[in-house]
Amino acid sequence: METDGSEPGLIEMMRGIYTDTVVDHVLNPRNYGGLSDADGCGTVITPEGDSIRVWLRVRNDHVTDVSFWTDGCAASIASVSMVTELARGKSPAGALGVSHQDVLDALGGLPAGNVHCTILAVNALQEAVKDYLAVKKEPWKRNYRKY
Repeated sequence: METDGSEPGLIEMMRGIYTDTVVDHVLNPRNYGGLSDADGCGTVITPEGDSIRVWLRVRNDHVTDVSFWTDGCAASIASVSMVTELARGKSPAGALGVSHQDVLDALGGLPAGNVHCTILAVNALQEAVKDYLAVKKEPWKRNYRKY
C-alpha cells in the first residue's frame, strides 16, 4: 500500500493494516515516558537493535504506576502501551501472568509478522517485575541498577 507521505495518508495506511485499537495505541500511547524512582525496570533488546523498557511502581502489593519507552515499530508501541494498561492494578504475580495472548486479544490482533512484538512487550514487563522482586528481597541491589 502506497501513501503520499502525509500524516493522514500514513494513518489511513495503518488503518488498512492494524485494528482501530492498535492505531489508537500508536497515536495515543498510554503511559509513555520514564518513571522516576521506579521500583522495577526491565529492558528487552531485539536482535535488530530495537529496545523496549518498562518501569513500574508497586504500592501495597499492587502495580500503581507503569510506563514505557521504545524505539520500535508501531506494533511494538501498541503492544507495550497495552501491556502497561493490563499490568496496572495487578499484584506483581498478576503482572507476571500477563501473556502475549492477553495483549493480542486486547489489541484485537496483529498481523502475523508483528506478533513477536507482544512477546517482547510482555518480556519487558516480566523483567521489570523480576527487578522489583529482586530489590524487594535484597534492597541493597537497588544501588547497583544500570538504569
